[in-house]
Amino acid sequence: MKQVNLRIYQMILPLLLGLFLSVGVYAQNVTVKGHVKDALGGVIGANVVEKGNTSNGTITDMDGNFTLTVPQGATLVVSFIGYTTQEVAAAPSVVVTLQDDAELLSEVVVVGYGRTKKDDLTGSVTAIKPDELSKGITNNAQDMLVGKVPGVDVITSGGTPGAGAQIRVRGGSSLNASNDPLIVIDGLTIDNNTPTGMSNPLAMINPNDIESFTVLKDASATAIYGSRASNGVIIITTKKGKSGAAPSVSYNGDMTVSMIQKKYDVLDANEFRNLVGQLWGDKAGEVGMGNANTDWQDEIFRTAISHSHNVSVSGGVKNIPYRLSLGYNSSDGIVETSWMRRANVGLNLSPSFFDNHLNMKIYAKYMYEKDRYADAGGAIGAALSMDPTLPVYFDEGDERAPFFGGYYQYSQAPKDFNPEWKYTNNPNAPQNPVALLNLKNTKAATNDFTGNFEVDYKIHGFEDLVLHASYGGQYTESKQDDVTSKYAYSPNYYGWVGVTQTYKYSVTANAYAQYIKEIGDHNFDIMLGGEESHFHRSGYNYGQGTDPYTGEPHDAKLREEQAWATHNSLVSYFGRLNYTFLNRYMLTATFRADGSSRFSEGNRWGYFPSVALAWKINEEAFMKDLTWWNEFKLRLGWGMTGQQDINSDFGYETHYTTSDSFALYPFGDIYYNTMRPSAYNPDLKWETTTTYNAGFDLAFLNNRITANVDGYYRKTIDLLNSITIPVGMQFGSQLTKNIGSLKNYGIEFAINAKPIVTKDFTWDVSYNISWNHNEITELVDGDEGYYTWAGDKISRGNNTKIQANTVGEATNSFFVYQQVYDENGKPIEGMYVDRDGNGRIDDGDRYFYKKPAADIIMGITTKFLYKNWDLSMAFRASIGNYVYYDFLSNRAMVSQAGLYTNSTLHNTTPEAVELGFTGIGAGNTNYLSDYFVRNASFLKCSNITLGYSFPALFKVAGHETCSGRAFLTAQNPFIITKYKGIDPEVSSGIDSNPYPRPFSIQLGLSLNF
Repeated sequence: MKQVNLRIYQMILPLLLGLFLSVGVYAQNVTVKGHVKDALGGVIGANVVEKGNTSNGTITDMDGNFTLTVPQGATLVVSFIGYTTQEVAAAPSVVVTLQDDAELLSEVVVVGYGRTKKDDLTGSVTAIKPDELSKGITNNAQDMLVGKVPGVDVITSGGTPGAGAQIRVRGGSSLNASNDPLIVIDGLTIDNNTPTGMSNPLAMINPNDIESFTVLKDASATAIYGSRASNGVIIITTKKGKSGAAPSVSYNGDMTVSMIQKKYDVLDANEFRNLVGQLWGDKAGEVGMGNANTDWQDEIFRTAISHSHNVSVSGGVKNIPYRLSLGYNSSDGIVETSWMRRANVGLNLSPSFFDNHLNMKIYAKYMYEKDRYADAGGAIGAALSMDPTLPVYFDEGDERAPFFGGYYQYSQAPKDFNPEWKYTNNPNAPQNPVALLNLKNTKAATNDFTGNFEVDYKIHGFEDLVLHASYGGQYTESKQDDVTSKYAYSPNYYGWVGVTQTYKYSVTANAYAQYIKEIGDHNFDIMLGGEESHFHRSGYNYGQGTDPYTGEPHDAKLREEQAWATHNSLVSYFGRLNYTFLNRYMLTATFRADGSSRFSEGNRWGYFPSVALAWKINEEAFMKDLTWWNEFKLRLGWGMTGQQDINSDFGYETHYTTSDSFALYPFGDIYYNTMRPSAYNPDLKWETTTTYNAGFDLAFLNNRITANVDGYYRKTIDLLNSITIPVGMQFGSQLTKNIGSLKNYGIEFAINAKPIVTKDFTWDVSYNISWNHNEITELVDGDEGYYTWAGDKISRGNNTKIQANTVGEATNSFFVYQQVYDENGKPIEGMYVDRDGNGRIDDGDRYFYKKPAADIIMGITTKFLYKNWDLSMAFRASIGNYVYYDFLSNRAMVSQAGLYTNSTLHNTTPEAVELGFTGIGAGNTNYLSDYFVRNASFLKCSNITLGYSFPALFKVAGHETCSGRAFLTAQNPFIITKYKGIDPEVSSGIDSNPYPRPFSIQLGLSLNF
């Protein structure tokens, strides 16, 4: 029998089996050759992926073609920026026609008293959504706007937990009235007045609830708000549920570690001993130096840990969309003892009835905030002045310790205290900053409720007419408790226990009718309405010190003597016409009449019209062949807005204040209260700002690149300002008057581009830049050279201000002497340029030099997305902003007389030692030199964020759930600047012991269920 070679079959059979399997697999796949186009032709760079398998995909080529192999029966998902995502079944040949994304190109933008399509805007309006990938650490709503909107400068108020911010839209338009923009949240205008004890007027809204910001900048957009819109309008819209949607739950949480970025550069203990030795020589031991080596800044600054947690539930029960959110934020400050705790609750309901003819919106927000405020400015100032050779605490057994809680203080014998209280503080000496923080306890608690109810009714049988009405209000109450120990520096012995209670509420109701009709090539949108607002504020305070031995009150403030109340009202009528012809020629006209209770009857009403034109040039026939140019719109606008937000509700008539128990007038043996009249001006009237605006909106390459550019000119007349008046003219020394005019003009540019878009990688970059020129053009009460003082006081001198306003200069410009320098470029103390040539240095030689506001502000955000990873960086820059270097000026007295006053030593800085100013000499005013006015231009990295988005982790009842994103953020990682202070970003222009902005690291997690 012939032997069969089995090894041959062992080799052939697997090969045949593999061949059949490969043929089977090949038969189950299909190679798709497709073409993606839009109404104008092929779409370059569109994403094409297999549904359910995002790792298998490609992008279209220069002609819009693609090739992709997928399993039989697979579905292709085709997407591109600006178009609706489409799904098609896999086939050997596929043609996909993308449709414009109505949500993008016809996105509804919230504007004053209504909404409009983004594509139909005629004014200078910027609408943004919070950038979830690069928003950084956002404890407050305004944090999301930093560096994001051209022409909007947001400067946070230092590092105080929960602090607010200074927001300026296209520069300030007023001298003494408010320069803050009007804030509108879910249709309700918000009173910017912040009660005592509340850290921030926007604290009442949880940043995680915000869906969008709309910033109205030019008068054609803002004039519909009339008297409150001179400084721009910021409209905040919160998130809502979706009709018929299944319930969804989301969680956002984070933990943050914060620390000081940069400490002030002062002498350490050894350097200070050496300096004292140089100045006093053999007598250095007689000025009271100690043996300690204390870094007072290390004693008051700390590494702080904060955390926040936010949960929301949203969905829709049939025709009732809902969203409920809960938030909690616990923030500790980097200055010892400072912290903030805040809880927010938000509820939005949007029911609709009668086939969407009747639509309602119910917004309710509640906030509870509790703060412990540290006297950061006082503590930092003390830490910089306190002798570093002294200890934090007295030695054990020191007889002075019991009278200061054990903390070291400069002391002296008391005069009017109980004899058993043997020591009290030296009131002219620096105080122990650690004692200041720990022995002074200021806590505040605030409750805020905001609600708004809106209803729209589309008339049955006449659906072109919609009636709208809303009623809303805000109620805030805050209580601040101030407790200062009897062992404190001040008031030592008596201590202090006091309460400040503040209430405010506002009510706003409006109603308007809107008629929308399209007739052939003509589209009309007409709106007429009215509004009434009332704002009430009241409060009181009381407190006293107490003799620790007798229990008798000291310097008591009585509630009935300190109580106060005020209110103001606004009645308005308004209208708007939007007209569009051939979907490319647009006209918007608005008019508003406001009556304010802050002015007398003859000046009560202000009238604010506006007109805007827009032309969609890209819709013209001559641009139809430019398929790469998607948008080209010209906008022109003019309008007038007003200002009535001054510091008095009844400045046009006198009112009387009853004296307290410390100011009584005797008649015989009986003491009576007096009635003190206030200064008043019956001729007070509106500030009025007129704005001209021209701009272009551009988009290219299927909206891969979008840009806009605006130029504007704003002039404000009848400026409201508080001025000094001659004694005897009125019942006071200060009077609010309409005194002049100022102008702002500038250019804004913004661009967003996606330079790289592939299947796995996207690079997105946004950039904006703004230039603004501010100048006072008239001060009606003054002759040539007339000026009024402005701004904050500096540390040196006697209540000295160094900023002023005059014609031809920017607001709050620095008013200083021109420094003379030696041949080596070193300033010569006390030597200034004789600018008026009279042979002596006097006030006539001071001149206006620079200003705090920047000429140019910029913001840039860049994002890199690779598969599930994202890396983003946000920067902002300020160019041309100047700061008075108060930290150095206050220490430019390096001499025996400068360092040793009132039997105490004061620390200084190496920079002051190198400068060599002594501060000696009659009338030495070296602090008025322009040497201390410094260029504070900067480039800041706001944040760097690395994130990873993960798909659903679980499957429950057939539904995938628990997707989310984890991220790591570095906030304020670096600053590039020539300014030597700790932070060049100073809104007031006076750099004097601010609460430092911290460097922070945040770890966060977002989950969706």
